[in-house]
Amino acid sequence: MLDREGFRPNVGIILLNANNEVWWGKRVREHSWQFPQGGIKYGETPEQAMYRELEEEIGLRQEHVKIVGRTRDWLRYEVPDHFIKREIRGHYRGQKQIWFLLRMVARDNDVNLRLTDHPEFDAWRWHDYWVPLDVVIEFKRDVYQKALQELSRFISWPANGAHGERRHSARYLRQPRGQGNASSTAAKAMAKARETAAEPQLVLTPEK
Repeated sequence: MLDREGFRPNVGIILLNANNEVWWGKRVREHSWQFPQGGIKYGETPEQAMYRELEEEIGLRQEHVKIVGRTRDWLRYEVPDHFIKREIRGHYRGQKQIWFLLRMVARDNDVNLRLTDHPEFDAWRWHDYWVPLDVVIEFKRDVYQKALQELSRFISWPANGAHGERRHSARYLRQPRGQGNASSTAAKAMAKARETAAEPQLVLTPEK
């Protein structure tokens, strides 16, 4: 579903914990991390789409979060042609997004990355609120900056202004029962993912 200008309506989600750290997810079978996001279906409001994407992507329901704020208007970014499927070039320009700031009121172990048959993420961790923009794919940087800046006004920061420098180890998908121990290849991939999760330099994927 595109608007008249060729932008697809979309929602982005910045999920906070009690320490004002943000939920950072690793894309399945990739070493790239990003915020949850997804398209708005025909007939949905942005809020309805946000709750649906929240549950589909990270397994949290409406009762697990509290809406802290949202962006006032759409934030747009254009996608370079080489990231666009050839059959929709000339029609599709990019995304227009409403970003929601949520406070998680559930436990960390309520996150469920396997709720659907096609999970978006296979690991996650908490990250400092002010993510470094140089690790964001270039054409998304302006939107990330605008969303973080606009939504930061809803957050009560400590008096000393410190946001903390803690790094949490990533939490990974568990293998379904019956699969037994992971193969050496899978183990190596998991070890590599853990190394990537511990690094301060993160990479965002260009598209869902």
